[in-house]
Amino acid sequence: MKKIFFIATIAFSILLSSCSKDLNQVPLSSATTSTFYQQPSDFIQGVNAVYNSLRGYPDNLLFLSEIRSDNIYGVSVAGRDWDPINDFSTGIAPNTYVEGVWSQDFTGVFRANTVLDQISRNGSYIGSVPLATRLTAESRFLRAFFYFDLIRYYGGLPIISTPVTALQASTISRSSVSDVYKFIIADLQYAIANLPANYSGTFPNYTATDVGRATKYAAEAILAQVYMARSGPTYGISGPGMASNEWNLAMPLLQDIITNGGFVFNPNYSNIFSYTNQSPTTNKEAVFDVMYISGQNPTLGATYVWDLTPANYFNSLGLGANANGSLEIIPVSNNLFTSYETGDLRKAATIYSAGYTYLGSTESRPFFKKYLDITKLPAASRFDWGENFIAVRYTDVLMQKAECILNGATGGTQTDVDAIVNQVRTRAGLPSKTNVTLAQLYDERRREFADEGSRWFDLQRSGNLITIMNAWAAIDDAALPHRINPVVANYVIYPVPQTQLDAQPGLYTQNPGY
Repeated sequence: MKKIFFIATIAFSILLSSCSKDLNQVPLSSATTSTFYQQPSDFIQGVNAVYNSLRGYPDNLLFLSEIRSDNIYGVSVAGRDWDPINDFSTGIAPNTYVEGVWSQDFTGVFRANTVLDQISRNGSYIGSVPLATRLTAESRFLRAFFYFDLIRYYGGLPIISTPVTALQASTISRSSVSDVYKFIIADLQYAIANLPANYSGTFPNYTATDVGRATKYAAEAILAQVYMARSGPTYGISGPGMASNEWNLAMPLLQDIITNGGFVFNPNYSNIFSYTNQSPTTNKEAVFDVMYISGQNPTLGATYVWDLTPANYFNSLGLGANANGSLEIIPVSNNLFTSYETGDLRKAATIYSAGYTYLGSTESRPFFKKYLDITKLPAASRFDWGENFIAVRYTDVLMQKAECILNGATGGTQTDVDAIVNQVRTRAGLPSKTNVTLAQLYDERRREFADEGSRWFDLQRSGNLITIMNAWAAIDDAALPHRINPVVANYVIYPVPQTQLDAQPGLYTQNPGY
């Protein structure tokens, strides 16, 4: 099957990765770009390079959302980079994961800006107004996607809408959360108005080989998430929540996806993540995928599959060097593991708990394995798994609609909420509930989307992040020595990475508490 996200060559990917580490890296020069963009395929390849910046997105979700949350009790013996994320250390500004998300997302932003600038300057080379419009809409969707990811982790951000030099970048300070959201919303509204609903049929600006690119419904889903994140509480900090009460703005976007998007609730939970159900044309749970393909040279596969799987589990199976895993086990928290009801089919599909023995050492703690199929071990490289990552899942759209209703959005009732939750519970092999509350909905979401990177953002939005996290730590971290620091409002977001502070001292102010 065709997979468009990472088809751009590595050379072109590197060429476009401006400002990927710090402000001192000079973006692509105008002379280079004007030489490159001379035919339609050049612009398509440029947009493909923007999609390429999504490659590490699921890895980042697992390390900065899943490990940060009450789903993981991840303190290690040797002191790994994930420990300070999980234990709420104040000194994490130089942390490799905190640095990595900022770097990767802004690489995507700069790539999108380069393409948008070249469409504006040299769009006549495209030769088709519909194609130029679609490529512009894809680039603006992706730019908004990266900015939304960033704002949920760091709060206020520098707004960069055009290619800039290192000197220019060194003068752009962080804008307010409100202004960054305005920028994101404008991009997504343009994308909704100009992206196709799907890539089937014959149209002048795309073909069937474009299946998997961003659609109108993907843009609606992200915009709905933006309104929902803004509607969350502020916690008294400059974070993603603005207490804006925009549930009524999110609701019609979600409903349009449900009514008109052609997506289907998969009755088999495990099948959603199956390696045999990867095509966007067949996996109707996937509103928007980050797509991978294995067996290519250079490597275009995924690494997130084994991020939370311990290397010694692979070693215990004798699978060889290409079966990589985390250096130590990153255990599922006891709090999550024991929260599953008897008979919940999602538990076995999500968590490995049978234990394993390697070199005489037995490990019994459970770990996440939702995406792992050891029969699909890549032949060439441990960085080359062929498993797509569903960035927006149809079940999430349904449950977000229920959340909007419970927060007072018009157009739905308690009956609708119960029907959505019970559809999810029936698939999980569980009995129905009535009069589902907001707290119960979040609790159901925790198990439904475990190992998918949504838990931290759900906690942000719930308003109960501090209470829930401290209650969790009191149980999972009860034994001495206590590893988890008390969670306070400042820890709802991460610090600005140290490299960014050092690149131009005084340009950015560090987030409070770090």
